[in-house]
Amino acid sequence: MWIREEGTFVTISRIRGTDDRSWAARGACTQLDPDGFFVQGADQQKIKTACQGCPVRMECLADALDNRIEFGVWGGMTERERRRLLRQHPGIQDWYAVLDRTAARASGD
Repeated sequence: MWIREEGTFVTISRIRGTDDRSWAARGACTQLDPDGFFVQGADQQKIKTACQGCPVRMECLADALDNRIEFGVWGGMTERERRRLLRQHPGIQDWYAVLDRTAARASGD
């Protein structure tokens, strides 16, 4: 995923404590206009559908939560949804681990 910073696109470079962002190249969003993920209101719900079935949705969401990214749709969640999670769980340092455990429980592993 990308964020806009002063008219340019920059990457967020931390996931699970490393600088490895190779997962981003596998995102369902790579062929879409990045500006489409920085919309307001009902348009956010529409763009979230691009994240459904994305093979790296969890990595993307964890990256946004770990880095406290304030704007845009990341990993299928709006900025408001992410803020709510961060407020509810302020002590979480590694969101990937939490999301992975939650997904494993949901799938019955």
